[in-house]
Parts: sequence; C-alpha cells; structure tokens
Amino acid sequence: MLMFTRRIQLLVLCCIIAVPVQAQRTAKPVLHGRHWVAITGKPLGATAGAMMFARGGNAVDAACAMLGATSTMWDVLSWGGETQALIYDPNQKKVLGINALGVAPTGATTDFFKDQELKYPPEYGPLAAVTPGTPGGLMVMLAEYGTLSLKDVLEPSIQMAEGYPIERSAVQSIESHAERIAEWPYSKSVYLPNTDDENQAPREGQLFVQSDLAETLRKLVEAEAAALEAGKSRKEAIYAAYDRFYRGDIAEELVRGTQEQGGLITMEDLDRWQVYIEEPVVTDYKGIQVYKLTSWVQGPVMLQALNMLETMDLQGMGYNSTRYIHALYQVMNMVFADRDFYYGDPYFPPAEPMEGLLSKTYAKARLETINWEANDSAVKPGDPYPFQGEENPYLHHLEEWSADVNGSGSDISQESDFYAGTTSIQAADAEGWVVSITPSGGWIPAVIAGETGIGLSQRMQSFVLDPAENPYNLPEPGKRPRATLTPGMALKDGLPYLSFAVQGGDSQDQNLLQFFLNIVEFDMNVQEAVEAANINSFQMRGSFGEHEIHPGRLLLHNGVPDWVRRELRGMNYTLTFGSRTSGPITAIEFDRKHGTMWGGASDHGDDYGIAW
Repeated sequence: MLMFTRRIQLLVLCCIIAVPVQAQRTAKPVLHGRHWVAITGKPLGATAGAMMFARGGNAVDAACAMLGATSTMWDVLSWGGETQALIYDPNQKKVLGINALGVAPTGATTDFFKDQELKYPPEYGPLAAVTPGTPGGLMVMLAEYGTLSLKDVLEPSIQMAEGYPIERSAVQSIESHAERIAEWPYSKSVYLPNTDDENQAPREGQLFVQSDLAETLRKLVEAEAAALEAGKSRKEAIYAAYDRFYRGDIAEELVRGTQEQGGLITMEDLDRWQVYIEEPVVTDYKGIQVYKLTSWVQGPVMLQALNMLETMDLQGMGYNSTRYIHALYQVMNMVFADRDFYYGDPYFPPAEPMEGLLSKTYAKARLETINWEANDSAVKPGDPYPFQGEENPYLHHLEEWSADVNGSGSDISQESDFYAGTTSIQAADAEGWVVSITPSGGWIPAVIAGETGIGLSQRMQSFVLDPAENPYNLPEPGKRPRATLTPGMALKDGLPYLSFAVQGGDSQDQNLLQFFLNIVEFDMNVQEAVEAANINSFQMRGSFGEHEIHPGRLLLHNGVPDWVRRELRGMNYTLTFGSRTSGPITAIEFDRKHGTMWGGASDHGDDYGIAW
C-alpha cells in the first residue's frame, strides 16, 4: 500500500511539473488579440502602434506610426531608407503591394563606379545613397488606406526625435562605427553627442536628441495643417506634406547637404521619384495563396521554392532531418541562383522573366536536377524563358556565370551581413486590414543629409556592375537596386491567414520559407514557428559589400544531433553552428474558428508586440 501511495504521489508530482513545462513551450508567449495586434522591432515602436489603435485608427495608421518610430530609433534603418509593404484591403478583398524603394541618383551609372575602380558600388558613404523612400511610402500608405491625420501618426516620432532613452543595440552600433561617423559632419553631431568624453557615443538610457529630424517632421505636419486650413481634404493635405519633402524646402536642404558631402542626389531625382502601388506576385501552396512583392526585391524566391517543395513529402522527411535539410538547401540554392541572375527593377528594361520563374512546370524541371546524395556546389541559374514561350537573350552570360566568385565555405565574414539590416512591422485589426512591412536603409553609420536629420540609405551597394553577373540589376539613374527586403502574406479561403516578415538581408526568404512550413507542414503555432531552429545557406551571392558567396556552407542550430551533422558532412557540406539561426521574425496568424488573432515575435533581439 505504501509503495502504491508513493507511485500515486510521483504521478501527481509529474503532472504538476508537466503543466508549466507545457505552458512554457516558447521563450515568449503568444500574443492573443481580438481587436488589434501591433508588432515591430522595438518596444517603443510597438507602443506607437498601440497609441494609434487607442485613437481609433486602423492597422495602416498603426503600421505607419510604427514605421516612423522605428526609423527615428535607427532600428537598423532611418527616415532616408526604403519601405516595402503588403496591405490586405478588406474593402477590395485583395492584397496590394507598396514599392517605396529609392532609386539611383543622377550620375550613378555602371561606368561612373567602374571609373573609380570599384567592383560594386560602395557600401558606405554619400555614394552609397539612393533617394529616400520611407517618407513617401509612409505618406502614401496613410493617405490612401489610413484614417488618422499625419499629425496624429507622426506625434510619437516627433516626441522621440526631441529625445528618447536610447537602447543598447543602437549605442553598440554607434560605438563600433564611431571612426567612420566622424568623417561626416552632420552624422557626427547627431551620433556622437558626448563631445567632452573620449567615448563620444551616447550611453544606454541617455536621451538621444535629434533636433533637426524633429524640425523636419514638424514641417511635414505644418504642411498638412496649412493644406487643411486652405480647405483641402485629408488625403490632399497629406500629399501636400509629401510635396514639401520631395519638392520643397526639405528637399532643397537634403540635396544641398548630400552634395556638400560628395553625394549625387538632385532636386530632379527627388521630384521624379514616386511610390508605386502594385499587384504582388502570388503562388498557390496546397490551397494557400502566398503573396510577395515582385523582382525589385527577392520575395519571389520564396514562391519559387514553394512551387518546388509542394510535391515533396516534407512531413515524412521529418523536421530538420538530414533529408529535410538537404532538400531545403538544394531548393534554396536553385531559386537564389535565379534571383542572383534574373531579378531587377521591373520598371526598367530588360523585362524580368517572372512568368517563367513562377511557373510550376519550371519548378518541376528544376526539381529533377537535384542531386539527392550530395550538395551541388556548382548550382547555376536555370532558364525560365521557354516556360513563358520565349527565348533567353542572355544565354551567353549564363555560360559565363560561376557559382564561386569570391570565396569558400571556410570564411564566416558573410554571416554578420545575413542578420544585419532592417526591422519588420506587423499590424492587423478587427475590420480586416492587415499590414506587413520590411523597411530598411539608412542604418548606422549613415550619412545624414545636412540639417534635415535624415540618414541616407546605403542601398546602392545592392547593384552589380558586371552584366554577366546580373544583366537586370545594373545601376542607372532612376532605377531601383534589387533589394533583399521581403514582407509576406498568405490568404486561405479568400481571407488573411498569415502575415509575416523578418530582418536579415539574404537570409530573409530562407527564414520566412521555414516559418511558413513550420506552420503549414509541422503544425506549429505562430510563436513556436518564429522561435524554431532554422538552417541557412550561404551559397547564394550576398547582396552587400563584396557580394560574397560560400558554396556548401551551412549554418545549423546548436541543437542539431551529432548523427545529422555527420551525415551532412558526408554530403559535402561545411557546417557552422549557432544558437541563433534566423533574423527576428514577426508574424500574425488569423484564427477564423474563434475570430481572433495570434501574434508572434522571435525570442532574440528587441522585437515586441502588443495586442488587444
């Protein structure tokens, strides 16, 4: 009887212990919301979104406030950066794309950079700058789809520009780039305020004051107020502020300050630039419609990968088994090789073969070339043209194309680039508005354009100068560089199902692909999916700096078992390991059964969400 009693006690104790263990399956809890969800890269940014919802705004208003706040915080971007967004409009019942990526300025040509004996446009400095896109993107989204005033939406940003307690990540970034920052006078005065100390960077928690930026944002609000006073509509008043930024006194100072420091941006460049409201590209994965922005970013690679993976028994392979990892790696290498050669600005010739690239027949043909026994370190772009009934005009460049241009798998310098750059924003409301944004550009160290307080984007470096590398992505004035920035959205039964984005350069669509499969194939909830271990390939050409490539290099989570490691090494992989295997993913899942929203933010970094 005593033995039986002890067994019962042990069983009860195990049950007691099991409950909190099961409840704490993830490092962060799921966010549950009925009315709205706001998630972004910093807690203060998420608070700005919540403030808009509290004022009666919709998800677009909240997203714009979060965009402004994170840009003010230099959350690996600033106000001179670029904005890429997907918006689900419940009135039209469709997903829309927002293209607010800056363009190469006057004089920024292939010959200009080659004459300076550069292999790629510079990584830093005034010649790395494209025209600012984030201010225009924010104002167009707000004017067309929001409900609040620009004054309301910019209020958190203005307060923060007047002084906010700076966080550790920004301080560390400023400290690590202090020598370069000191080369640019306007950047130095903002980033290095402690002039009496040897370490002039701000201290964590110190009020970080950006007086010029605050004045620039107040000028936008003044332009809106003057237009409303003159009898203009809400939308017209916001566009009056847009004009002041891109054609008025703000533009004049931005151009003056940029050119003073050696940059190329002109008034004509700012005047001609525009935000495009686009039709995104889409594919169907087992009855789920997945949306991405088109070839001016890398987003279609996820759709290409889904077209290939749809025919595989991923569940049967097992999550992060040797075969599953090998399948993902080989598929990703093929679609990223296509990205590296075929993606560019669709508003400039030549026309990208997107129809062929997204053809499921093309996906099947590519799939048939996979070597299931070992990594293929010589994967090249395919030929999608026959799958849209055309002949490839660049076969001669394909013959010259090499998968080994800059390095081998032994160098790990590229890894920091994979997780550098950008923040992400998710917002949704009970009316059905959903917003997914991956803004970026103008990260520390940025050249600040005169007395505007605007840090300029460094996106010029994503162009290439050799047509044999990518004939679609050569710089010319007015053209957008092919960027890595890639918000995602998915519909099921015609309604929003998932909204997701991540920071991390070339890793973005690798991480988002695995996030999507975690939910759809492996039945994870949204928080489990954003925290789950990823793999990363470095076999594609990097989009920054020297555009390095490392065939066969594979990043795995520290928890991958020894037998999987051993099998992968036997398949021609060079393995590296880390506790962090993705950028911080932010996402919202829509629970149609209960009429609620589930929000998730990764467990590393400062990404944070609020729901109600």
